[in-house]
Amino acid sequence: MNLASFPSAEAAVGIGLAWLALGAFSLLESERARFVARGVFPLSALVSFALAALALRTLGDPADTLTLPLGLPDLPFHVRLDGLSAFFLCLLGVCSFGITLYASDYFRSESVQKLRLLSLQYHWFLASMTFVLLADDAYMFMVAWEAMALSSYFLVVTEHRQGTIRRAAFIYLLIAHIGALSILLCFGVLHEAGVEAYSFDALRQAQLTPFWASVAFLLALVGFGAKAGMMPLHVWLPDAHPAAPSPVSALMSGVMLKTAIYGLVRVVFDLIGSPMWQWGLLVAGMGATTALFGILYALQQNDLKRLLAYSSVENIGIILVGLGLAMIFFGSGHPEAGALGLIGAFYHCLNHGAYKSLLFLGAGTVLRSTGMRNLNEMGGLIHRMPQVAGYFLVGSLAISALPPLNGFVSEWLMLQTALQAGQLDNGVLRSLVPLLAAMLALAAALTARCFVKAFGIAFLGQPRGVVSEHAHGHGEEDASLFERLGMAWLAVWCLVLGVFPSTVVGLLNQVSLSVAGAGLPPSALEAGVLWLVPSTQARASYGPIVFLLVIAVVVLITYVTVRVCFHGRLRRAPPWDCGFPEQTARMQDSSEGFGQSIRVIFAPIFRIAQRVPNPEDAQPKFELRVEDKHWHGFYLPIARAVEYLSARIGKLQQGRISTYLLYSFVTLIALLVFVR
Repeated sequence: MNLASFPSAEAAVGIGLAWLALGAFSLLESERARFVARGVFPLSALVSFALAALALRTLGDPADTLTLPLGLPDLPFHVRLDGLSAFFLCLLGVCSFGITLYASDYFRSESVQKLRLLSLQYHWFLASMTFVLLADDAYMFMVAWEAMALSSYFLVVTEHRQGTIRRAAFIYLLIAHIGALSILLCFGVLHEAGVEAYSFDALRQAQLTPFWASVAFLLALVGFGAKAGMMPLHVWLPDAHPAAPSPVSALMSGVMLKTAIYGLVRVVFDLIGSPMWQWGLLVAGMGATTALFGILYALQQNDLKRLLAYSSVENIGIILVGLGLAMIFFGSGHPEAGALGLIGAFYHCLNHGAYKSLLFLGAGTVLRSTGMRNLNEMGGLIHRMPQVAGYFLVGSLAISALPPLNGFVSEWLMLQTALQAGQLDNGVLRSLVPLLAAMLALAAALTARCFVKAFGIAFLGQPRGVVSEHAHGHGEEDASLFERLGMAWLAVWCLVLGVFPSTVVGLLNQVSLSVAGAGLPPSALEAGVLWLVPSTQARASYGPIVFLLVIAVVVLITYVTVRVCFHGRLRRAPPWDCGFPEQTARMQDSSEGFGQSIRVIFAPIFRIAQRVPNPEDAQPKFELRVEDKHWHGFYLPIARAVEYLSARIGKLQQGRISTYLLYSFVTLIALLVFVR
């Protein structure tokens, strides 16, 4: 099929339907899991590639709309493919291509029946995300949004025989539906009378007062923030992501969380259309707090996948900081600075999709090959899983914002946006924006520490556990062919997005023009491929290609010097042992020890329970548990209050007809008295 010969919206809908068909095709009778793993999943990866190509081709095109003969009578589905939806569809296609390739090998050892269901849910999850990004009316958006929640719920609860996984999936579904209710109320506030009022075109025409516009914004922030993992609505994420199979964790963290960012941008910048700077201050403040909170808790995790999940909370916070800065500048009458913040947020969506998907896939191979997810049981895996270690290192460097990889670019753009605070007329904003930038910089520094811990404890040093000493992958290699191809695809994107940011910023500038009507100044787009200029060359610039060349030259000079001056000789000697002749794995820094200083400095935000061994213990063991204060201070009291009220209200149900007739009589009297 040549997608260029079809209208863009029709081609995008066709791709979504193709995923639905692949999911249904997986249910065909077959006695071999290879039929699904080696047939359906690679074909699905090609569909992902086609989606990415289509979205990239249409990124700067005018909006293409389509009305589908689906839905309810007089309530058809409306589809729209514009710059904003094309960008997020490109993100979906790029990430799902690598993840699906990886999944084709990761799932192949599952039983046939389980693999069929996994494939059905996986592909319907992909299709529902596609239709969320294409929806051009409130009805289709909510149908696709709920389909996305349900399909991802069933993927999370794959190992449903474990009570902790059922609990994690229930909390995820509960908060997802609370968020969906808030989104529905937001659309209700934007709604005006008329049959066509449910379409986004009609919602754009709504004339809202500042009060009702703010109400719609707050409802959107709560609804989409619940799905994105914004604090304090994040509690589902650290449990649900580790509970899901690793390819699903990668898809949820790398892509699904961004659909919430898409929804927030669509409502604030498109449907409402005129963000206030007060909204931006709220979003940026909550984003900075979420980022700092997420990475502090990530530093305290021993479970590798749970660490990555809390890191996703941090990265969502960074994206919200960029969106908040954009709202502040747009609302204050500085559209070019606002466009820079918006582009920085979009860039970080791309970056997080690439490196977090890569990290979850790497963690999945470690879990599958060793059976371990506790960092304190790992160690020395680089010797047995060198390729996985290499890919995980690329993801760790990228998420730590080290140039010339991609994580540095988006965070640098957001810091450059914050430096535009001098343009603001409001003195309070001029003081608060640099504070937000400082919190962002602190979160970035802590992220580097977190992933030094993750990579160092898991892959370096000596094996700490019995299983890690015998770690093995598939056959003689630490990862199978398709697993390596999936991780390599994402690792390449970490490098490409970092080395060619000026090209990416040029594309994202078209998205900003599409959704907000403003872009970067011409001076920022004329610097060429060698330099990234956020505003003007005189103010700031960054040359990633030059940076990469300098690194390559330094490495080459060092290599040649060693080969020529020392003739390539190696001198081996025992390392300094600090006076201990017998080095064991117990002398290596543990996961708890690595986070101890942070735990002491930020002790008030943690709920810490620890057991220190006594000298008399036959087998002394230090135990530490760091729990989320939001769960114990906010959610558990609400749960207890609901249980209390439910128990009291339940007493009304007596099981006696006379009692129910009395209720009906009292209700009738009340209606006669109060209703005219």
